[in-house]
Amino acid sequence: METTTENDYSKLSISELAWLIRQNWRSQGKQIYFGAVPYLDAMSCLQSVNDSYGCDSGRSIVAYFLGNANTYKGETARAIKKELNKRLKR
Repeated sequence: METTTENDYSKLSISELAWLIRQNWRSQGKQIYFGAVPYLDAMSCLQSVNDSYGCDSGRSIVAYFLGNANTYKGETARAIKKELNKRLKR
């Protein structure tokens, strides 16, 4: 998959962003931080932050993912995290 620009991230669902995060994080040669994995798994089932996963709101799942994604770094990581933060504020 080609690198997506920041503007394109706004058009993607949360599950599509989760897929990109997995691909990009692994391409950095790092394991995905264990604390972020359950939230990333849940994000794979969400279309938007307004959805729910079990008893958890999409907003809380994304917020907890961001809180556990400190080791996810780089240009793509910054752009995706920025997009996720924007969605939390809407």
